[in-house]
Amino acid sequence: MAKKILVIDDEEDLCWFVKLNLEEDKQYEVVVANSGSEGIEKAKKESPDLILLDILMPDMEGSEVAEKLASYYQTKNIPIIFLTAIVRKEEAERTIGGKHFIAKPVETKKLKASIEEVLSMQG
Repeated sequence: MAKKILVIDDEEDLCWFVKLNLEEDKQYEVVVANSGSEGIEKAKKESPDLILLDILMPDMEGSEVAEKLASYYQTKNIPIIFLTAIVRKEEAERTIGGKHFIAKPVETKKLKASIEEVLSMQG
């Protein structure tokens, strides 16, 4: 069964490419939200297996979205991978505060590997 991934990012082109590339081999079903507030609502409604979350967005920063998601019963255990253009690739390939970070632009192969790694830690 396909894993559901929620992408929360204000860059619509990036969301489209991530959706296209992740859904290509039918392993993932991708839901997109283009703002933090929309992402929170979709996370509650869709119960994704994992969230890809941009850090810098106009309505609220990714850290604030993650905080809000952690405060809701139905979303607090959903793993999050932050997508960011604000650090160099070498700096981003690690975890910060227990969260994974991936630098933009993201390569599909690397993204899939990170998703699988995080999902496998969920048991």
